Amino acid sequence: MIRRFGTLVVVLTFACIVVVLSCKKEDKVVVVDNPKILSYVIDSERQELKMYWKDESDSNYFNFKRLELALKKENKKLTFATNGGMYNKDASPQGLYVEDYIVHSKIDTLQNGDGNFYMQPNGIFYLMDKGLSNVVATSSFMVNETIRYATQSGPMLLIEGEMHPKFNMGSTNVNIRNGVGVLPDGSLLFAMSKEKINFYDFALYFKQNGCENALYLDGFVSKTYLPSQGWEQLDGNFGVIIGETE
Repeated sequence: MIRRFGTLVVVLTFACIVVVLSCKKEDKVVVVDNPKILSYVIDSERQELKMYWKDESDSNYFNFKRLELALKKENKKLTFATNGGMYNKDASPQGLYVEDYIVHSKIDTLQNGDGNFYMQPNGIFYLMDKGLSNVVATSSFMVNETIRYATQSGPMLLIEGEMHPKFNMGSTNVNIRNGVGVLPDGSLLFAMSKEKINFYDFALYFKQNGCENALYLDGFVSKTYLPSQGWEQLDGNFGVIIGETE
């Protein structure tokens, strides 16, 4: 009787673990609403998310309109797009850029450069095989054959749950800003301020949503295409573009 009871407990315990894990995977994180910030959540394992830079003729896409038209020719619909990091004067990616497993621009490990990109630690947002994704500090990243897409930018907004040490509450350094963070369930939170905001308040938004790591993508040039929320900024002049299609 004791043996049968023990076996039943083990079976029930295992069943409960399976149910809990299953629920955790299916449960969606409810994003904190902020009227000053446009946000969009993507499960990169289930939704089609890619990075774009140049078309088949080796010409830069530059903006969402050109990318949208190119995708239409492939019978694909652009449902979300945002600029995917900083770029040089020739619109080439600043720092690491990987597209379809090919390294188009090498990782930048310079520690004392000028500008937001070099506000250490900076970081990398990447997508792997099977849609797995993450945001990490540059010092923790290593290029390997499983990395399908990657873009480097800076600064990191959050590092292991902590705000970047150089951000100050009440800072008057304000600008339009966009970024990406990883939510507790592993999905991605893309955000762009609808009005000028400082680094501290922008990073705080990702922290309030439970992100452990988040990366700043760019500033005043930032735009987002998100017709499902009535936000359709098709113009712009970018290097890398991050886009979702269906």
